[in-house]
Amino acid sequence: MFAEVAGGIVAGSLALLADAGHMLTDFASLSLAWFAFRLSRRPADWRRTYGFARFQVLIAFTNGLALFAIAAWIVYEAIERLTAPIEVKGGIMVVIALLGLLVNIVAFWLLQGADRENLNVRGAAIHVLGDLLGSVAALAAGAVILLTGWMPIDPLLSMVVAAIIVHSGWQVVAASGHILLEGAPKELDTRALGPDLVSHVKGVESVHHVHVWSITQNRRMVTLHACIGERQDASRIVRNIKTRLKDKFGLDHATIEIERGECADAAEKARA
Repeated sequence: MFAEVAGGIVAGSLALLADAGHMLTDFASLSLAWFAFRLSRRPADWRRTYGFARFQVLIAFTNGLALFAIAAWIVYEAIERLTAPIEVKGGIMVVIALLGLLVNIVAFWLLQGADRENLNVRGAAIHVLGDLLGSVAALAAGAVILLTGWMPIDPLLSMVVAAIIVHSGWQVVAASGHILLEGAPKELDTRALGPDLVSHVKGVESVHHVHVWSITQNRRMVTLHACIGERQDASRIVRNIKTRLKDKFGLDHATIEIERGECADAAEKARA
């Protein structure tokens, strides 16, 4: 990062400076992600009954927004360079960009062995991929300038990298934002839960008030009301519902309210 800052100033290259700026935010983002991992290990307490695991999602959301800010800065600087071109030293660009490319390839390779379902790991991989593409852009721009002397290639390739960063950042923001909004996991159709339980769990007459959400991308929760017959064994049905939810839908943390006859919530609303 420091080499790219120095090289960007000496060579007059926006591509190098943009990549260095991206690396700076990467350092902050990866540090926050590491802190989130550490904090999520803390046990739950009476105030935070689910623990600190959701903090990982919050950090991932913040990192995704940071990518938008990076891309906006790159585009702004690129437009400035296109309207007022400056001379760029292609030779310095090529050498420093090549070194940056090698470092980013190693970092990206290391992240491939991590948990890719984790939003912070995905965010980290996207940050590093953005750095890698930034180094490729700087390397290509330097080569074009050396061969042809065409200076606009530097800001133009920087804008291409910015577009890639925005696309990648949106994926992380959308996924983490969905979790923060208590949305149901994308691979699960909550409309299928009720009919499935009625069909496969003996004694269940109807299912309603179904809510499915995630604490983290790997920790999913469900609550529901199950109406059963007057003579049915509630404890047995609860066990069977939990088993079905786990085996069929992968939901292993379920809170089930058993009802006979009218739903308590409906009766409360009627009185109100």
